[in-house]
Amino acid sequence: MKLTKSRFVTALTCPTKLYYMANKSFVDTSSEDTFLEALAEGGFQVGELAKLYFPEGVEVDSLDSELALKNTKTLLENDNVTIFEAAILYENCFIRVDILQKTGDQINLYEVKAKSFNSLQQPSFLKKNGEPKAAWKDYLYDAAFQKWVCLKAFPHWNVTAHLMLADKAQKTNTSGLNQLFKIVENNGRKRVEVNEPPSPSALSPKLLTAVNLNDVCENIYLSTDHGLGREETFDQLVQRLSSACEDKDFISPTIETKCANCEFTASLEEKESGKRDGRQHCFQTALNIESDIFLRPNVFELWNFRGKDKLISEGKLLLEDMDDNDLKVVSAEIGLSNSERQFLQIQKAKTKDDTVYFDEEGLLQEMQSWKYPLHFIDFETTMVAIPFGANQAPYEGIAFQFSHHTVDADGAVTHAGEFLNAEPGKFPNYDFVRSLRDQLSFDNGTIFRYSAHENTYLNLILEQLQKETYPAQDRHELIAFIKSIASPSAKSDNQWSSDREMVDLLELVKKYYFDPAAKGSNSIKHILPSVLRWSDFLQTKYSKPIYGAKNGIVSKNFQDWTWIQKTSEGLVKDPYDLLPKLFTGATHVDERLLTNGSELKNGGAALMAYAKMQFEHMSDYERNELQAGLLKYCELDTLAMVMIYEAWVHHG
Repeated sequence: MKLTKSRFVTALTCPTKLYYMANKSFVDTSSEDTFLEALAEGGFQVGELAKLYFPEGVEVDSLDSELALKNTKTLLENDNVTIFEAAILYENCFIRVDILQKTGDQINLYEVKAKSFNSLQQPSFLKKNGEPKAAWKDYLYDAAFQKWVCLKAFPHWNVTAHLMLADKAQKTNTSGLNQLFKIVENNGRKRVEVNEPPSPSALSPKLLTAVNLNDVCENIYLSTDHGLGREETFDQLVQRLSSACEDKDFISPTIETKCANCEFTASLEEKESGKRDGRQHCFQTALNIESDIFLRPNVFELWNFRGKDKLISEGKLLLEDMDDNDLKVVSAEIGLSNSERQFLQIQKAKTKDDTVYFDEEGLLQEMQSWKYPLHFIDFETTMVAIPFGANQAPYEGIAFQFSHHTVDADGAVTHAGEFLNAEPGKFPNYDFVRSLRDQLSFDNGTIFRYSAHENTYLNLILEQLQKETYPAQDRHELIAFIKSIASPSAKSDNQWSSDREMVDLLELVKKYYFDPAAKGSNSIKHILPSVLRWSDFLQTKYSKPIYGAKNGIVSKNFQDWTWIQKTSEGLVKDPYDLLPKLFTGATHVDERLLTNGSELKNGGAALMAYAKMQFEHMSDYERNELQAGLLKYCELDTLAMVMIYEAWVHHG
């Protein structure tokens, strides 16, 4: 197994993973959504846009390593040449360079990343001590590794490394640039196809800026601390990782907080089918722990606690191992403080108490200020690397969908409205705000969101409205509406007081509700199953097909739907698992067009689905099915908020 640049970057976080990459008996979830993640982040489009800046470039498109090396070698015999995906090998290190430009004995390497920066703010990639900042480390080491391989393979050439990044200081002069890049599939291989050659004006100013990294690379080469807990030069680091790949060596792991999200973790079903669990193997090897601690309340689950690595180093892996010296508890005047919530989680683990904590009295005090009808809203959003319209910068915030439920004073629940823009290339934000304003303007009822996400995006759209070169006629009305329900960012120079500021349901969960079964998570995807298990009211109400039924709960996307369904063991199923499969009954449709498993079960999947509708060629049927899936998913998000409210109000 060769040490590629992706394996090198992965090994920077955990060298042990090289062993699991080489051994296919271990589960590896990192490869499942690589294409979809790159699609959603704009990686494919940015890569293709970068190539347009080098019209003389020649692509080495072979996936066969030997052939790619041969073709690259032939091209490099020219005095002047630009190569896309150049293949270079030194010993057991193998790289494919996004863009390699050769002029005489000068080699310029360009690593293209769908990551933003602002060239006007003179961004620094390094800390004061010269070490790479955490947010940039992977990118900088990636470039340094590529330069190192080139220097070793071509010692007589001068090599300069660059990062090519989406520059938020630049704005496109044209509309439709985003839609020039479409994803197509040929013989099972996904690639980007440029619909038509863009005009020179469409490529000016350049939205991607190349940053010279020679000084950064030199700092990395001179360093003997690369964040892996041992002193070694860069040469020694590369040689060690290269040998591990070639010999399939097992590098002893360091158990840390980040192990909680290891991609080599197998599910129970995967283990039963013969797949191995890399994380469990690490714990057995490093700590001699035979049983899987992740089946018991452990410190990795401790909510919002920054001292996890210290606990792990002391051998305190389970919550029941913690003592009074590990947590300083500070009380809050209202509800649970962060430390009180952590203490509650620890104590319930110690006493094996699996009951729900609910501060009904505290919540009732909050409710005194609420006005009916209550409104529950949820946004689906993204940030696109290549702008939709003229005079827009990379990574403009895009709000493409929302759902809206209401609850009246008498308890009547209604799916009151929704918005979805799936039209390719259309900038939806102002229509999004208009629709939201129209739906919330019938009364002065309290508005609920879940987390700061909705508030953040309303602030982003407000900034877009204020900076718009050709403003909409109703700009001032839209700005006034946003200010009436959203609170300003603390960093903003523009401060205001909202007449009808949204209430964050997540903050209420943190203060007044805790379920050990949620394992420290306050995500709505974990709190909804919790309240469904806990609330007799919800189980009684939603065990009948009343949702979307005549004389039942009004729904725009469901009909005669039953949300409370149980497993053969009598456990309440997760409602997100009940969402209808997409493309039902259409066996000729390739479900790989969607997320793995063809279900939209989280916000990331919704984002990817939107990106697919923007950048992939698909039939009207496929597009309609995808839209229907998005509408159902987002409707469940706001219904989940309603259910949390109902469980609390009807408790006992």
